[in-house]
Amino acid sequence: MATKDFVFEELKTLSDKVSGAPGMPEDLQEKLNQMIQRLERMANMGHYAAEFDTLSRYIEIVASIPWEERTEDLLDINRARELLEKHHYGMQSVKERIIEYLASLILLKKRGKEAISRTPILLLVGLQGVGKTTLAISVAETLGRKFVRIAMGGIGSTLELRGKSKALPNAEPGQLVKALIKAGTRNPVILLDEIEKASGEKGLLSDIMAIMLEILDPSQNKTFRDHYLDYPLDLSEVLFVCSANNTGTISAALMDRMELIKMPSYTDNEKIVIARDYLMPQILERSGLEPGELEIQPDLWPGVVRPFGYDSGIRSLGRTLESICRKVAKEIVEGKTQRVYLTEENLKHYLPQ
Repeated sequence: MATKDFVFEELKTLSDKVSGAPGMPEDLQEKLNQMIQRLERMANMGHYAAEFDTLSRYIEIVASIPWEERTEDLLDINRARELLEKHHYGMQSVKERIIEYLASLILLKKRGKEAISRTPILLLVGLQGVGKTTLAISVAETLGRKFVRIAMGGIGSTLELRGKSKALPNAEPGQLVKALIKAGTRNPVILLDEIEKASGEKGLLSDIMAIMLEILDPSQNKTFRDHYLDYPLDLSEVLFVCSANNTGTISAALMDRMELIKMPSYTDNEKIVIARDYLMPQILERSGLEPGELEIQPDLWPGVVRPFGYDSGIRSLGRTLESICRKVAKEIVEGKTQRVYLTEENLKHYLPQ
């Protein structure tokens, strides 16, 4: 009896979730309610088969989709410029392109026109570590939207985007549905990261490119059909941003839908400013170090920035600074020192091996 009571309690929770899902289409809501009634009949008969878990999970996922919830866009170009300057040093031409792109979005929205469908998809192209993901995050922050990243690298099946039918073993929704549930809104910024690495198989890659064209095309994505959901899903309010290390494997049809922005590599002088003024304060705080417990000789920064040769991005630079801070934190905790002043003589000791 305790098990049956627990099952009925779970069904009541599911029913409340379905009835409390704002904006869910009426026909879909009716379909879910019929499923719940079916589960109740199964529970009354004592049938707790795999189908019970399959249907209850489906209802839970569909009810979790943000059918109506959305964030209000912040239409302030000056705020956008301030945020980009705050989070990104240099890259003036890139930032100006982003500002122009956002300006078009803002102007269309202020004039009551459909903005997303009229603007091309941003494609950020550059080597690893040059800031493509952080720039996409800044676009989301500028508009006041939620941000979700979908890693496209190594996708082994179109079902990872389309979802697997609930009738199949290991059924689950596709990455787009998962992204909307994670964001909790129907109008987030979704980064499709490293789209050129979607698959190493030529045939599969062309299939994935075709699906992506459907996802990114405003004339098609209003009725995107996920196999698991088996119901049209409106993606037209999502702002998609794509990134790639290169454009070699991206289809011509997909390239035609996107606006390419090339991300330049950082110079050593730019890296010094980024390391000293942007990265170091954050890493010091994450490491638990107080101001003054680690200081770096001003003319030593070139040796910190390029300890192992040239690197186009700043990812390895961040790891270098983290390693230095961790070693200093360790020495302070062990009582070996109270503060460290990094010089040419002791730099090698603190650099990662």
